[in-house]
Amino acid sequence: MQRLVLYNAPQSTCSQRVRFVLHEKGLEFAERKLDLFSGDQLRPQYLKINPNGVVPSLVDGSSVIVDSAVIIEYLDEVFPDPTSLVQNDPVKRAAMRSFIRYTDEVPTPAVRVLSYNMAFLPHFSDMSEDDFVALAESKPLRKDFLLSMGRTGFSTQEMTKALERLRQTIVRMSEALRASRGPWLMGANITLADVAIMPIVVRMEDLSLGALWEHLPAIGRWLDALRRRPAFSKTFYPGSLLTEKYPELKNSLIRRN
Repeated sequence: MQRLVLYNAPQSTCSQRVRFVLHEKGLEFAERKLDLFSGDQLRPQYLKINPNGVVPSLVDGSSVIVDSAVIIEYLDEVFPDPTSLVQNDPVKRAAMRSFIRYTDEVPTPAVRVLSYNMAFLPHFSDMSEDDFVALAESKPLRKDFLLSMGRTGFSTQEMTKALERLRQTIVRMSEALRASRGPWLMGANITLADVAIMPIVVRMEDLSLGALWEHLPAIGRWLDALRRRPAFSKTFYPGSLLTEKYPELKNSLIRRN
């Protein structure tokens, strides 16, 4: 029996965090891929594992760990070798956790707004209002988000707000890299702060938002350094990008540019 089992979705940014840490540490694990738009995360057998009805979830033997930010820190505590992804200094470790909290509160919901409007909306636009509300009601953590989006998508105002939050995030990252002197957000060594924000930046690039850091070369160098790590390609295997899952999205982005 495999000790570690990861329930996740290929395109889920939160899942990508966890996959990266598992591969970075060279840990063996069994991957259970869930199709979120087929409702795999809402089936009774999965809700027994994670009653929040979201991915990822990590099963370690008889224990279940949920929430990607919690999972990646759990993995580093339980499997500190061959290298730790947190700092020994408590103050620096607190700064890392603060950045992860910022990531979860600002760019993560912002990129979700853009992702739903640009890629996922067709899943909902053809539904009847009753079916859409029933779907939203079935989601323990995403009900309010879906209802605020509706079947016609987020407003231009909401999209503008989300884009501004992502722009602010890139600036904060650039400032962190300058303060730490790089090449990573917290200094000389990669940490969970880098891992937490990594899928958001990859998603932004996939949505043709790379222009947000064209004037901030440190961001490009940071992303290139991540791509050179063996864990990166293992994490972003074929089908992990939205434009791979939704070819029509890629075509629309090409036409827009």
